[in-house]
Amino acid sequence: MTSSTTSSPAAALHPRAARRCHNVLNPLHSTHYFSPDVTRELGLLGITHRSAVNFAVRAAAMGPVGAGVVTATFYNYKHELVAAHVPEVWRTAAPREILGARLRAVDATLRRLLGEEAVTSSEMREAAGLALRATEACSRTARPLYAAHADLPVPEEPHLAYWHAATLLREHRGDGHLTVLLDAGLDGLEALVTHTATGKGIAPKWVFSTRGWNQQEWDAAEERLRGRGLLDSEGELTEDGVALRRDVEAETDRLDRAPYEHLGAAGVERLTELGTAFIGAASRAGAFPADLVGKR
Repeated sequence: MTSSTTSSPAAALHPRAARRCHNVLNPLHSTHYFSPDVTRELGLLGITHRSAVNFAVRAAAMGPVGAGVVTATFYNYKHELVAAHVPEVWRTAAPREILGARLRAVDATLRRLLGEEAVTSSEMREAAGLALRATEACSRTARPLYAAHADLPVPEEPHLAYWHAATLLREHRGDGHLTVLLDAGLDGLEALVTHTATGKGIAPKWVFSTRGWNQQEWDAAEERLRGRGLLDSEGELTEDGVALRRDVEAETDRLDRAPYEHLGAAGVERLTELGTAFIGAASRAGAFPADLVGKR
């Protein structure tokens, strides 16, 4: 699959361009986590619990792994929640079956959110070509979720190829991000608390309902972060907390720069433009809960 957009190797990539591009590709991947189509398709396989569905569709690319692997690679989920569903979920349906169900659900989700005209458009073909070109420079080394998904075949239909490429780019950045969080001394829950404190992370109610943590554990994490001078008494980031989150994102950018440098400045700009239109349409169609992001 190719794109009509070409990029000049001489054009410098803006320092924040890769992150801006990621910020429109990542939510496109994530639409299926909130989709009734995934609930329906996994339900047909006998997987009905919301957490089991979530763990199954994202972890299936790694094969029938145990709870420890899922906790390690997902990072911010409470292990006890993971262990309640993994590896039991693989006894309900094999990873291969789950991957097929996920792709059918993604197909239905994107067609419903974007409409047939967008799904079959030349812009979608162009976006898929650009995103796949960027993935050519991704690295498997120390990136388990990316590596597992990189071994999956690229779907033939452009909207599914675009979603697949967005998934690869999301997991590539995400795997690198976990390395940075470890280096910053943030455990899974502390990472969630500090991200939510920026106003860009998921609201605590969603952390409790999807990640397995509770209010007492959230409060304890806040107290640990206050002890490090990263949060104030109101749960807001201090100057040191703001600097830490800024440094975390900047280092994540550095570890994730290869795909976007490979695509080039013009290609990244065009992919961001196309991706913005697609995720904007999906969001307006109700892809995400209205209260998903927020400090409270």
